[in-house]
Amino acid sequence: MADLSATVDPRSRRIGPAAGERIRVLLVEDDPGDAFLVRELLAEAGAPFDVEIAQTMREARPRFRDVHCVLLDLGLPDASGLDGLRQVLQHSARAAVCVLTGMEDEHLGTAAVAEGAQDYLVKGTVDGAGLSRAVRYAVERKRADEQARLLRESELRQAESARLERGLLPQPLMRDVPAELFSIYRPGRDRALLGGDFFDAIGVDGGSRLHLLIGDVCGHGVDEAPLGVALRVAWRALVLAGVPEEHILDSLEQVLVSERRTEELFATVAVATVDLAAGKARIRLAGHPPPILLGGGRAAPCDVEPGLVLGVIPGVPRPATEITLGPADGWSLLLYTDGLIEGAAGPGARPGERLGVDGLCRVLQGPHGTEPRELPAWLALQAETHNGGPMPDDVAVLLLTPSRTS
Repeated sequence: MADLSATVDPRSRRIGPAAGERIRVLLVEDDPGDAFLVRELLAEAGAPFDVEIAQTMREARPRFRDVHCVLLDLGLPDASGLDGLRQVLQHSARAAVCVLTGMEDEHLGTAAVAEGAQDYLVKGTVDGAGLSRAVRYAVERKRADEQARLLRESELRQAESARLERGLLPQPLMRDVPAELFSIYRPGRDRALLGGDFFDAIGVDGGSRLHLLIGDVCGHGVDEAPLGVALRVAWRALVLAGVPEEHILDSLEQVLVSERRTEELFATVAVATVDLAAGKARIRLAGHPPPILLGGGRAAPCDVEPGLVLGVIPGVPRPATEITLGPADGWSLLLYTDGLIEGAAGPGARPGERLGVDGLCRVLQGPHGTEPRELPAWLALQAETHNGGPMPDDVAVLLLTPSRTS
């Protein structure tokens, strides 16, 4: 219990809230005499409080959210003992609570602190300065508890974000692959965690072939990122197990349908098998934006069958399209999620016009002089510039370019 026995002359020391803010106090007390005494004590101390009085829990309940501190008598006619405190804590998560007990019920005060009250006061043993100090300290302790809770939540979000990042954005398996892969991931404007975008890359056949994956679980909720992780891990397992390319998207769709919690969740995916020696790639899309082929100062979307998104009509064929990439050192292949192209097209565009695939190609064809390693981040910055601010959705970008020969 706080030390309230010492007498403090209110004329020599005035207890007040920080920054001059008046503290709103709700006194829940059915005894008019005790309620009058509390008002007088606070007035005597010159405390900068605005005090309201409720005589029952029913009368007090609608007013909990509008006060900084609740002074609660534990002997109300409609809520006695710790039951009253539990009701206050249930309906007022932000207000500090000081309970008032009689001399014979002081043990209830200790129990109330254990239940979540900031302090307890024994009636008849506290003067005005002590009462105002106890209320002020209770408010400050509640504020400190709230800040500590928010800090813990922030730390948990950061830990969860790091865990999801490891699942969504793994270290590509590119040992002995004669190519370089550059990537970025940027969460959307209003997202606290990573969303549902994911990608991966695996080299096979001694590095002569490279499998690429990029995808986006569509929807906005807590299920996006875990489902994206499940799809990426499943894809990696299927590729490493040697499952034929034509069966991989069907298998991913089975994983999606079995793992999603609602039928509203679906995913767009682009997969590519790149034959680096032959300069060719086989690409399959499931409702995903087409990759963009860069080379010779040009940027053009790959002419690939769009395919149907995963999770709408399971089992729909998604045929592969083979494209010619070009001579070694003369091409780059860009894969991205739709967050990169869904922002505004920029100055001079029609109202509501999005950047789109064609706009992205125009950006890439400009004289930017950006090195491949920096191109994904540069593209995300250009998209934000056109949009006039952060992108509304997550952005993931993969850039594959053959290793430079000496």
